[in-house]
Amino acid sequence: MRFFTTPRRIVVSIDSLSPNQPDREDLVKGPPADKAFDKDGKPTQAALGFAKKNNLDPAALEAREIDGGKYVAAVVKQKGRPTPEVLVDALPKLVESIKFEKSMRWNDSGIAFSRPIRWYVALLGDMVIPFEYAGVASGNISRGLRPYGSPDITIPSAEKYFDVIREAGILLDKEERKASIVEQVNQAAALLGGQAIIEEGLLNEVTNLIEMPTAVMGGFNEEFLALPRDVLISVMKKHQRYFPVVRATLVVAQGDEKAQGQGQALPLLPNFIAIRNGDDIHIDTVREGNEHVLGARFADANFFVREDVKLKLEEYRPKLSSLTFHTKLGSMLDKSNRMLKLGAEIGGLLGFKDMLIIKTLARAVYLSKADLVTQMVTEMTSLQGIIGGEYALRSGEAPEVAAAIAEQYQTVPQSKPGMALALTDRLDSLVGLFAAGLAPTGAKDPFGLRRAAIGVVQPLIEYDIDFDLSEAVKKSVKTQPIPVSEEAQKQILEFIAGRLKVVLGDMDFKHDIIEAVLAAQSTNPAGTVRAVKQLSAWVGREDWSSILDGFARCVRIIRSAGLDDKPLTIDDGKFVEKEERDLQAAIQSSTVNRPSSVDEFLEIVAKLIPSITAFFDKVLVMAEDEKVKENRLGLLQKIASLSNGIADLSKLEGF
Repeated sequence: MRFFTTPRRIVVSIDSLSPNQPDREDLVKGPPADKAFDKDGKPTQAALGFAKKNNLDPAALEAREIDGGKYVAAVVKQKGRPTPEVLVDALPKLVESIKFEKSMRWNDSGIAFSRPIRWYVALLGDMVIPFEYAGVASGNISRGLRPYGSPDITIPSAEKYFDVIREAGILLDKEERKASIVEQVNQAAALLGGQAIIEEGLLNEVTNLIEMPTAVMGGFNEEFLALPRDVLISVMKKHQRYFPVVRATLVVAQGDEKAQGQGQALPLLPNFIAIRNGDDIHIDTVREGNEHVLGARFADANFFVREDVKLKLEEYRPKLSSLTFHTKLGSMLDKSNRMLKLGAEIGGLLGFKDMLIIKTLARAVYLSKADLVTQMVTEMTSLQGIIGGEYALRSGEAPEVAAAIAEQYQTVPQSKPGMALALTDRLDSLVGLFAAGLAPTGAKDPFGLRRAAIGVVQPLIEYDIDFDLSEAVKKSVKTQPIPVSEEAQKQILEFIAGRLKVVLGDMDFKHDIIEAVLAAQSTNPAGTVRAVKQLSAWVGREDWSSILDGFARCVRIIRSAGLDDKPLTIDDGKFVEKEERDLQAAIQSSTVNRPSSVDEFLEIVAKLIPSITAFFDKVLVMAEDEKVKENRLGLLQKIASLSNGIADLSKLEGF
């Protein structure tokens, strides 16, 4: 089976379809045997009804062992139907089964679909499969490109479908359309003396908007290049779905994708490339229309920016009181003030000592939300933060402050002040909204808290910086206008740990290793990742099974004795066997300092394995003398406790 999609058609093509269904024999379960026959073995009404329903002779009924009990059963034979007959029933159900997040109704049938259904082509060879659904009857007539007036296209047979559709100029294969767009856009950009910014998201969107791609080169007034670069790009991409063009001054090695992506920072040319759905007939008219629309949008943006910069960014901050963050949590100004208090604490938890970074963070937090009340962000919300950074520069703020403001909505900001600002914002939202009873449920997450939690975890991992999330949540709790219960704080940390688990899974670590580490430590994401990497390396060692077996034996005995949380004391005078004295000496020499990492913990265990093995070979742990037994259990407890706060190895496969 092959599938193809365009904006106007969904195609399913099946090769070598069987002409008939196979014949079937189904075992149909009837009533229990003791209800189907009376004492004399004659069929009861229950059995007679079952026989009549399945067209069987009651005398042929017999009891069978089914699902652990005796039931009357019947073998019902069903002759396979011809494929055309099956398809008449199956195809309407197939169309009905296609669901969309958003759908519409358009005629008296009351059936909902993403867009009105206008035609069906349903062919088995050259035979039309007749059916009707949503008020539309099937046939062998398709329709051509919309710019050509959607002419009827007769499809003589299923085998000839693809050739006929291609002759009509329609590219059914999404990947073929995408490749054609990339090739045409790059060629057009080269003709303009530049290179196109081709982002995967925009490319996919354009690919799914057209059936016959044709590149259209256009331009705009160079005066608009004075607008912030991100405004120009956002208008072209988001509003018009155009590909921006930058100066081709960057020379990169073939295959250097990272360097090629740096075209983002090159100066824009006063040009764009649009993709038309159709051929190049009247392309000048199409170009003029696109240029006119883009010019009008840039003129609007120019007006918004010109009006906005009449005030400094700082002067917009008091106006945040007019924006509600949440009824229980106050306005955006209230949130901004909370962030100001929390930001200083976050900087401390991140270990910032450099006064320049500390001052940059404080100023960036203070101004971070001010752009939300500017006309430009009101018109184009996707530019929040970016416009703030631009206006901060125009207001005379330090470049480091402007950069932090501009980066705050990136998953992983590029500067430390930007990262600290992002953490401050996301933690305030998580703590406040959880306290307000707005934790995500199922697929619903209206406040984007899953994204916020990942936005807490990923920067800490990328920067490999230790950070106590538990302490950070407590700091945020103190700034909230509503009470945050202990239970809510626990839920927040569990929620963030859940996102951390997702991130670790995306990094291709084994699930049992992730579980083992998260069971012991989840409030320091960077530390958790280091622990998972270290444990993964140990699990890959040739001697791992002997290390795990020796440690697991100690843990299992302690857990079965119920001594997980009951510390035992060790009395050297109670040792009886040489092997227990040797194990105690090995423990004392190996554990001068408590292990703080997986590597330190497992290096100690690896050194102890010979002593642990000898101990279990020669010493009976559960001795009759209670004090001797407790002393021996104390030794094992000391070994088992080495993993506390580092990893729970019982979660590992093979434990």
